[in-house]
Amino acid sequence: MLARARSVALIGVDAVPVEVEVDVSQGLPAFTVVGLPDQAVSEARERVRAAIRNAQLPFPAARITVNLAPADLRKEGPLYDLPIALGVLAAQGLLPARALDGVLVAGELALDGSLRPIAGAVNLALLASTLALPALLPEGNAPEAALIDGVTVHGAATLLDAVRHLSGQAPLEATEAPVPEHDPGAFLDLADLKGQAAARRALEVALAGGHNLLLVGSPGSGKTMLARRAPGLLPPLSRSEALEVTRIHSAAGVLAARGGLNLGAPYRAPHHTVSDAGLIGGGSVPRPGEVSLAHRGVLFMDEFPEFSRKALETLRQPLEDGAVTISRARATVQYPARFQLIAAMNPCPCGHHGDPEKACACTPSERLRYASRLSGPLLDRVDVVVRVPRLTVEELTRAPEPEASGPVRARITQARTRMLERQGMRNSDLAGQALRQHAHLTAGPDAFIRAAARQLGLTGRGFDRVIRVARTVADLSGADTITEAHLAEAVGYRPRELS
Repeated sequence: MLARARSVALIGVDAVPVEVEVDVSQGLPAFTVVGLPDQAVSEARERVRAAIRNAQLPFPAARITVNLAPADLRKEGPLYDLPIALGVLAAQGLLPARALDGVLVAGELALDGSLRPIAGAVNLALLASTLALPALLPEGNAPEAALIDGVTVHGAATLLDAVRHLSGQAPLEATEAPVPEHDPGAFLDLADLKGQAAARRALEVALAGGHNLLLVGSPGSGKTMLARRAPGLLPPLSRSEALEVTRIHSAAGVLAARGGLNLGAPYRAPHHTVSDAGLIGGGSVPRPGEVSLAHRGVLFMDEFPEFSRKALETLRQPLEDGAVTISRARATVQYPARFQLIAAMNPCPCGHHGDPEKACACTPSERLRYASRLSGPLLDRVDVVVRVPRLTVEELTRAPEPEASGPVRARITQARTRMLERQGMRNSDLAGQALRQHAHLTAGPDAFIRAAARQLGLTGRGFDRVIRVARTVADLSGADTITEAHLAEAVGYRPRELS
């Protein structure tokens, strides 16, 4: 007999339909999977055989052929275990002939017949919603898939549970979506950092407008400490933004175990030894990189110049476009990557250039080579650069009690609200005519910024970025128009000599 089940394949973060055709016929016992399967799909033969037998269900001593259609689309991962197993059972008449027609199925089988979670359950649920079909998934994936409106999700713990559900013997209850969560108190608090008023202000401006930030200072000055408190200062994501983030993390298989909708902005901090594909995305089997996992959140890159030159240069396109396009021979995939970059670096290889207490051991040429690891085009995409000096013990003890994250987060949230009400986007996303419209300059500020641009040699991109930062400074102060004071602060953040 021939049986058919419906499943999916992931192309980037999009799920596309896949039909799993299972034919059980007379002949020497064999189990063949065709349709461009990868190694994990081909190995499904052994998992399916053992799972069916250990679930006390009959496995046919016959010739089994599984076709994954369309045949020219690469199939990857263990998500086809469950639809193949159900197809084998349906081809034997152990399931009603049309039981698999009206449901999307995916799941990995353990040898004992239990179901393990898979990557991309949210993406599958989005396709199921589009096709107006229910979804049958492992129990561990059901909560995250249920986040998608308009789709009924059933979670099965074992292969036997799935069989009983489809045969009508013991229907599974629909899974309810978990309640979205956001607890600012779970993040590190800004009150832990004493002093550094200029760096704290720069972080507030950068987070309010979504601007890229570079912190330059000696070891121990508090750069990393400051950056790690950024997630606790950001306002919660909207539901649509949270679904975007969840969709990417689900495709990458890095969702939290609870599988709920996390309203907190993502925070990613890859080590400087990360590969180009790990940072940007890609590989022989394209997967989202760190820049996509940080979508709608913060990407923190500590020891910025220590990243490979190639990896740093590949950041230029996503920083500008908010997306990563990966082209391969068989397909081109695009991952969202609208992240905010926060980077930290030392002023020189030894880290003590400009330190009042420790002498720098680097030569001028060494400092120049170190700073030149960051190209001009990359630095031109950084909106805010601030020096973070290392404070002495006396300065730390005399420093006033630092402001906690709560009031700073309130100011950032208020500024973000002003932006969204005025233009529907963050200031960092303003471009072209929208920037001219919402950051209109009167005669005085216009003359000021033009003079500053000539003196600093700003590029067209740099000129626009100064205006965007000034618009954010104005929003933080509650001003409707940009003044010379706002522009002066924004100009002070522009990249200069780093060595």
